[in-house]
Amino acid sequence: MKKRLLSAVLAGVMIVSAAATGCGSKSSSDDGTFTPTKTIQWMCTTSAGGGYDILTRKIREIMPTKDLVNGQTIVVTNKTDGSGEVGRNEVATTTRDADYQLLTFNSGDLMPMVMNTKNRSSNFRILAIMAVDKQLLFKGTDTAYDTFLDAVKAAEAGTKVIIGGSKGDDVATYEALIAELGVSADNMTYITYDSTGDAITAALGGHVEFVISKPAAATEYVAAGSLIPVLALATERYTGNLADAPTLSEIGDYNDVEIPVWRGVAAPAAMSDAAVAYWSETLKTVSETDEWLNEYIDANKLVADYMDTATATTYVTQYEADYMAENGIE
Repeated sequence: MKKRLLSAVLAGVMIVSAAATGCGSKSSSDDGTFTPTKTIQWMCTTSAGGGYDILTRKIREIMPTKDLVNGQTIVVTNKTDGSGEVGRNEVATTTRDADYQLLTFNSGDLMPMVMNTKNRSSNFRILAIMAVDKQLLFKGTDTAYDTFLDAVKAAEAGTKVIIGGSKGDDVATYEALIAELGVSADNMTYITYDSTGDAITAALGGHVEFVISKPAAATEYVAAGSLIPVLALATERYTGNLADAPTLSEIGDYNDVEIPVWRGVAAPAAMSDAAVAYWSETLKTVSETDEWLNEYIDANKLVADYMDTATATTYVTQYEADYMAENGIE
């Protein structure tokens, strides 16, 4: 019922969004260039402390220090209502000061959006893709299972094992995992949280046995010894303090499970072409800084994969089409 109600509410404002799409060709000044002269609003649709929030705030940190926003302030708003759909729809339908509105937009946002609402990637301007991420399964120190294989055997015997995680790509990874394991969702249950940070908190408190997380959100907890990596959801092991986590094929007669996660930045459909070009180029500059490469990409074991607005738009459009086809969405 909640899903149908949210779809109906968002569908009701799509006329505004569609009208805004046509505004995207306007330039921000007479010479067709854009330079920010007022406060920039940045929407992040996960809670503070999650992987997407970390990306957002790292970019916000780098831009002013590298003098990339003409001395303007960037204000980040975390809005998780409706699993983030309210915040995304707010950005999609923004027409006033559209050149000053940014949105953290990832595969984990797109998947539930097209599944549950009428919004599509075409209701946004895709500014850039900044990185590709993969996931691991972690356990808290109070978890009853020594290894993930122990938990699999328990689930096969009828014991309920609880995994926590965020929405979107975390859910897709969980579904791929239990499909490969051949265990029931009733016995290996998934609880969805507003962000990875919230799911980690649940694991630390002993409310779930395992948590799905990207390295970015879990690194400090692994270093502190409060989260233990038990399964690399990738085709090969991670490095550093995550190296002890085996892949799925290493613990049994299974194929490895890997759902790559792209991380990007979008904007309202009404953003001008001049502003789109400005933000895409600015994000490219961010992606080349030592702070980004060392303190974000390397520190969080991501893959640096910048795509400009044209390449990113093509990539996201195809990703969306493939996902919709796989799930029978028209």
